[in-house]
Amino acid sequence: MFTAQLICQGQCKQSDIIRVFGVSSSSVKRSVKKYESGGIQAFFAPRAVRTGGTVLNKQAKAKAQELLNLGQSRREVAKQLGIKYDTLRKAINQGRLSEPDPQAKTHCSDKSQRSLDDASAPMGTACTRPDERIMAAFGMLDGAPTRFEPCRDVSFGGVLCALPALIANGLFRHVDACFKPLNGYYTTLQVLILLAYMALCRIKTAEQLQYRSPGELGKLLGLDRIPEVRCLRKKLAQLSKDEAPDKWAALLSRDWMEQSPELVGNLYVDGHVRVYHGSQTKLPRRFVSRQRLCLRGITDYWVNDALGQPYFVVERSVDQGMLEALRHDIVPRLLQDVPGQPCDQALEDNPYLHRFVIIFDREGYSPAFFRDMWQQHRIACITYHKYPREDWPRDWFVDTEVAMPSGERLTMKLAEMGSWIGDCKKGLWVREVRKLTKSGHQTSLISTAYGSTGMQDAAQIFSRWAQENFFGYMMQHFAIDLLNEYTTEVFPDPQPVIDPTWRGLDRQCRSLNSTLTNRRARYTQLTLNAAPKEKDIKNWQTKKTDLVEEIGQLEHTLKEIKDTIKQTPKYITWAELEDQDKFERLSPSRKKLTDTVKLIAYRAETALVGIVREKLARHDEGRVLIQDLCRSEADILPDPDKGILKVVIHAMASPRLNRAIEHLLENLNDAQFNYPGTHLRLVYTLSASADPKSETGVT
Repeated sequence: MFTAQLICQGQCKQSDIIRVFGVSSSSVKRSVKKYESGGIQAFFAPRAVRTGGTVLNKQAKAKAQELLNLGQSRREVAKQLGIKYDTLRKAINQGRLSEPDPQAKTHCSDKSQRSLDDASAPMGTACTRPDERIMAAFGMLDGAPTRFEPCRDVSFGGVLCALPALIANGLFRHVDACFKPLNGYYTTLQVLILLAYMALCRIKTAEQLQYRSPGELGKLLGLDRIPEVRCLRKKLAQLSKDEAPDKWAALLSRDWMEQSPELVGNLYVDGHVRVYHGSQTKLPRRFVSRQRLCLRGITDYWVNDALGQPYFVVERSVDQGMLEALRHDIVPRLLQDVPGQPCDQALEDNPYLHRFVIIFDREGYSPAFFRDMWQQHRIACITYHKYPREDWPRDWFVDTEVAMPSGERLTMKLAEMGSWIGDCKKGLWVREVRKLTKSGHQTSLISTAYGSTGMQDAAQIFSRWAQENFFGYMMQHFAIDLLNEYTTEVFPDPQPVIDPTWRGLDRQCRSLNSTLTNRRARYTQLTLNAAPKEKDIKNWQTKKTDLVEEIGQLEHTLKEIKDTIKQTPKYITWAELEDQDKFERLSPSRKKLTDTVKLIAYRAETALVGIVREKLARHDEGRVLIQDLCRSEADILPDPDKGILKVVIHAMASPRLNRAIEHLLENLNDAQFNYPGTHLRLVYTLSASADPKSETGVT
């Protein structure tokens, strides 16, 4: 200002200022120009800055302010708007955007503080809401309200990410229509949510809850603590009255079929034996293929879709085989529940059209059953050929690309031909498809789906392992074989059972057949071998004579037993059993309820796996990642004023897993689910993406 004033007043020249003060000519010229245009005031005026932004325009600024008000961090907002973090930071520093007032932040408890509070609760461990518990005890409160508290590092907090999937798969659907309201502190919804959380967190039985912190699990429900084991058993017993779990499971099964009609056209049926090791009752023995033993247990017949997802299960304490279960329990239910079945006129117009296809293993092989299903109901059956004939020529097999139900495409060597199975009266023509393996073995399958092709049949029958994988996964992770109660109940009288006398005769017949086969083989070996030496001829003849006599006795005894079996009825009524042979069945009600919740949890987990697989190079990592997510810790940060419940998931083991989880959380946030029983919208975020300089409204 002073140098420009001297120059403009003619006291000196610009060259004098440049030479004496050692400044640049451009700086001197700029100062003179400013003095001439604005005078002395021009040097003290504030610098002109740009008031608007080209990136953070009016619409983007309004969206950013809305996200900041919801408690999201700076990095989260910048990522959602697609702008740089520094652009957002400058806008906040300049006052164009504002963050929640730090002075309004509420206290957030950590795990150590909650542990001390739970241990010092006056009414018992983690009972920190005494007023509500007293009111519930006197009948003045119908269920404790769901109220969340700000908490850090909550155990199993990641399982809250599965809640939208649980709701979408029907965890709360038809609850009011099937179950009576519970009395006391815990509501029906809270009990069902707890059961679903237990399944996803791999807490396999109610007894295992006593080894978990009740207060930590209670924070996931918006309560002070979860029910004690004895209390939970009582709640489950109340919910299991009047066959309510059966009604609920039937309604959910129908809903699942209607949600995915493209998968209901092909249904997989298979039996699974739940082995019973207890001593409360003596259940009938049955063959357990995975252990290759005959053990006491109950047979469950599962019906799954083409991807292995379950629809329903039929429990049979007295099992007469898969065919009997299909005829009396499964097929009538499918005819009633399967959506999109063709009408009678369409079936009449197209003689090769079927209603749907049921697929099972060799246990259900029966030409008479296939014939009845097609002629009576127009239901197609696909199974393995139990008695395939000689191998087909290798040049019949052609490389065929097969599209599996899961979307995978495989190349198989297939050949197809019509075949007659069964006898002349009860047999029928079927489509036989064979697969040639690398070892040269020919796997034969038969099908009464006359309107399909060989590659469609091959895709369906060779996808049956999805159901086997389901059994193995549910046994290991969801404990479908474990008992939920140890009580028994009287078996219904009209049920036919196998006569123990017939069973004993059949066992003797099988044993004699085995012994007779062994003796005949030994006799044949002695006869076909080279003639012995002269000194051994007498011993050789004696052995043959003894074997002939033993074979004759065995054949005579076997004939008598077979005649006795023909005169002995195989099945008798329950009342005709001797007292020492009668048994009680395991009470199925409580297990039916927990199994239905486990089916919902499995379907919810499968839905989450399908989302994270979009960002994973290896698809087999999907389920492991979801398991880790459900068992991970999380911060629960409610904000009732803004109507949100923020769940901050702790980071996974690697950045690539974090990217998959972030993709999942974005989909969950787009769904905009409210936590049941509240008006709080669930907002999920990953702690790895949070800005360390900007908290989320809670300290």
